[in-house]
This record gives sequence, structure tokens and C-alpha cells, in this order.
Amino acid sequence: MFVPIANAPRSYAWGSTSLIADYLGSEPSGGPEAEVWLGAHPGCPARVVGGPHRGAGLDEAIAAERRPQPALLLKVLAAAEPLSLQAHPDDVRARAGFAREDAAGIPRDAPHRSYRDPFAKPELIVAVTPFEALCGFRDPALALEVLDALAAVDARVAPAAARLRAGDALEWLLSGAPDVADAVGAATGAGPAIAAQHPRDADTIARIAATHPGDAGLLVALLMHRVRLEPGEALYLPAGNLHAYLEGLGIELMGPSDNVLRGGLTPKHVDVPELLAVVDRSTLADPRLPSLELDGATAYRPEAPFELRRVRGLHRLGEPGRRLRGVVLAISGASVELEGARHELAPAGAAWIDADGTAEIAARDAWIALERDTPARPDNPGDAGRHS
Repeated sequence: MFVPIANAPRSYAWGSTSLIADYLGSEPSGGPEAEVWLGAHPGCPARVVGGPHRGAGLDEAIAAERRPQPALLLKVLAAAEPLSLQAHPDDVRARAGFAREDAAGIPRDAPHRSYRDPFAKPELIVAVTPFEALCGFRDPALALEVLDALAAVDARVAPAAARLRAGDALEWLLSGAPDVADAVGAATGAGPAIAAQHPRDADTIARIAATHPGDAGLLVALLMHRVRLEPGEALYLPAGNLHAYLEGLGIELMGPSDNVLRGGLTPKHVDVPELLAVVDRSTLADPRLPSLELDGATAYRPEAPFELRRVRGLHRLGEPGRRLRGVVLAISGASVELEGARHELAPAGAAWIDADGTAEIAARDAWIALERDTPARPDNPGDAGRHS
């Protein structure tokens, strides 16, 4: 099964007006272009642009072939300003939250809904341009240095440092208490004074204050790693990881989910109790994910049911007796040999593939998102409406 697909960028306010268009060679819309979804998630399924299912959604085409829906979602993501401060649930929490909100009669597309599907959303992001992000909690001693430096300039920041020493800084910062607002305002004003000593933290304060003035996420950000990815570097964000992208273009691979639990830096629905219930408060040593070099490709293999490969040359993938399922995004165009047939993708062309055995791809630059540990398809595929 080789299904050519395409999708239009989603126009979230934080999106870039040029990065996606420049990367994919498309005509810019003139507004923000944040994400291109290449998958079958019902929130924004890719459309089929060739073959017998032309014009259908990818989810519909896969269901018509009686095959399982994808266990992954590939995105091209372009941020011009900070995204929401967020974390994602694991499978157990996602199923329970989805069932609870369904039982409460909350429409699945309601703006105030937290769980839009019953699936986990582990995420992998690989930088295409230099990419700035907040990811996981750093050593509290490092955060205290910054908060104490701010408090030395304006004493109203001192309660934040005291809460961090007491171990309940995150809960306090997201509580909406009046002294939190005072601390955020004080830190915003004191930021330039610590720039020589803490340049990256001062820049984080300035970035967030420019787009989300007064938001408690400004101080939460100082508890977290500020990471700069160079092109080709990656982050893996498992369930519970608190994060927020700040700027840049990347290729994002995730579970087949749109479950986002937000704590701030957004006009969208914020669900602090649910975020606090899922967030991982442990200290993260280094959030970067190392890559692995293969013949003709670079592979990114997190502890998740998917992996991402960047192909620059001739690359063979798959193995006999295993199912090969995923998305190909051919930035420079590609030739794909699958089940004895050769398929051509134009520059920026994409396709969903589902076949037994192996495949071969030749490209100067292409991305392949693959499901992992997928057995060969039985004669009777069973319930084709469920995610594998």
C-alpha cells in the first residue's frame, strides 16, 4: 500500500510566516503557518492525492483497505514565538481522561476539552534550523542561582526561590496566587540586570514577557532546561515531560494523539490540576536524544513505538516477516521501491506506506517515520478501526 498524501499548514498564532513555505517550497499564505500534519488523526487527517482513494482523508483510505490506523503522527513544525507550557499523558491516563470527558458530554472538538482521544502522545523533535526549546526540569540548584539573582534586584522574586527550596514551586507558580503575579512582574523588570551573569535565562525572560506578559510560565521556564538544538539534533519528550518550544523549524514525530495538558503561555484551555497530575518533576540530566548512523540514513530511536530516519542517499529499510508502516516525506523528491513496484515522489511529496517485508528509498533528503515492532499483517486484520 503506497498512498500519496498532502495537507495544508495549520495557522496557530505562534507559527512562522515563512519557515514551512521555504522548507517545502510552497506558496506562503501570508499568515502564521505552524504545523503540517502528515497522518490519519481525525483532528486534521492528511488528504489522499493519488491512487484509488484520491480526495479521501488518509483515515478513510486506511479504513477502506481494512488496515489498522497509524500508531504515529508526523508533523513539520515552525515556531516564531513560544508555544504553550505543556505535558502529555501516558496511555492509562489518556484512556481514563478521554472516557471521563466523553461521559461528561464534552464535545471532542470543544475548546475546553483536555483529552481529544484515548492515546498517549510521546514526542520526538529533530531540528531543521537552529531550534530553541524548554524541556524538563534542570538541577534546582541552577534554577536557584537565577531566582536568587533576580531577588537581589527585586525582593518580590524571593518567594519563588523560597518555594523552590521548599519543593513546591511548580504548584505555587501555577496556583494563580496574587504574590505569583508580583513575582512574575518583578522578574520581568529584573531580567536585564542579570543578563551578564545569566544571559540565557535573561533571554528566556525577555522572550516570554514579549508574547505572554504577566504569565506565571515565565518563572516556570526558569526551573527548566533551556536547550538550543543545532540542525540534526533531537529531543525526546516522553509522557509527563514539561516542555515548550520557543523558536525554529523541526520535524516532529509523536503518538497518534492531540492530548495537550497546558499550564500557561497560551490563550487556549489551561488545565492546571490535570497537568500537575501527569507532570514528571524529576531532574533531567540532558534532554537531547543521540542519533544513530545507518547506511544512507540517520536514525532517531526513542523509547517509543516509533522511530524517525533522515535519508540522504540510498537506504534499505524493513525486514522479512515484519510489517513496514509509516510516512515518507521527500524534501528533495524520492524514489521508493515497495512490494515490487517503484513510486516517485516530487519535492515535498509525502506518502503513507504499509507493506510486508522491505523497501528501498533513494533521496538526497527525505524523512521516514516508522512504526516499530509491527508484525506482518495476518490474513484477517481484525478490527481495522483501532490504532495498532
